[in-house]
Amino acid sequence: MILTVTLNTAVDLTYRVPALTPHASHRVTQVIERPGGKGLNVARVLAALGHETVATGFAGGATGAVLREQLATTPVRDELVETAGATRRTVAVVDAATGDTTQLNEPGPTVTAAEWTAFRVRFTALLDGATAVALCGSLPPGIHVGAYAELVRLARTAGVPVLLDTSGEPLRRGIAARPDLVKPNADELAQLTGSRDPLRATHEARGRGARTVVSSLGPDGLLAATPEGLWRATPPTAVKGNPTGAGDSAVAGLLSGLVDGAPWPDRLSRAVALSAATVLSPVAGEFDPTAYEELLPKVTLKQLDDSA
Repeated sequence: MILTVTLNTAVDLTYRVPALTPHASHRVTQVIERPGGKGLNVARVLAALGHETVATGFAGGATGAVLREQLATTPVRDELVETAGATRRTVAVVDAATGDTTQLNEPGPTVTAAEWTAFRVRFTALLDGATAVALCGSLPPGIHVGAYAELVRLARTAGVPVLLDTSGEPLRRGIAARPDLVKPNADELAQLTGSRDPLRATHEARGRGARTVVSSLGPDGLLAATPEGLWRATPPTAVKGNPTGAGDSAVAGLLSGLVDGAPWPDRLSRAVALSAATVLSPVAGEFDPTAYEELLPKVTLKQLDDSA
């Protein structure tokens, strides 16, 4: 069983408009509503790949009830902890003419000390039987900035491989707790290390405590500093569409390869192909399966000089 953690879940609304024009009214041509937050996106992709997946985190209020109703229609097992505050919403506005997406993210409910304690109890119990755990996304108000570091240590104590996908100070503190894998994007990596050079920044991030660092370079693929060496994985062609959730699908590909015991080139190929196939899907947490199967054998893998 793969366990995903989303402390700041959301109900994701995707609006598609013919063209997005600032300061103008728009006629929405399509509305899609899905359970969201990075970890839930990861969970849904993993379930679509055939993995047994459990989702935990927080959900509350009327929005949280909607989220849980929608999650019940998926193969993902719901182990979310109830909060008094209402789950947030996110809105993605997709410009059909260009494929560009404008994202609006609410902050999320304030989590109380008692709710955090209840979550820690649930998380610790779920680690028993987990083959891997992913800690994903932002922290809601009320959660201390070292929360992910605390959860990394709990997973390591339980002997469960742990992937961390967050940003800012939670990433800085979390990486010092020595997760097995972190997956920052280029901006998050630069914020962490102060370097805009992806190769240098990836090496430096690994030196801060993570066993492996996989850096997302957007349409240019992934750069991975692993115990087995340095790798670059690139898609066969650039794809246009909605990039929301593409990084979450890359996380799902990395976790899928981890629990399957796949070598690093295969893990990275899965991650890149899933990410690109998600751009071709209209909403986060889903991917185009036909595109995934077509892209997977075409991903380019190159092992780099680890001393570079």
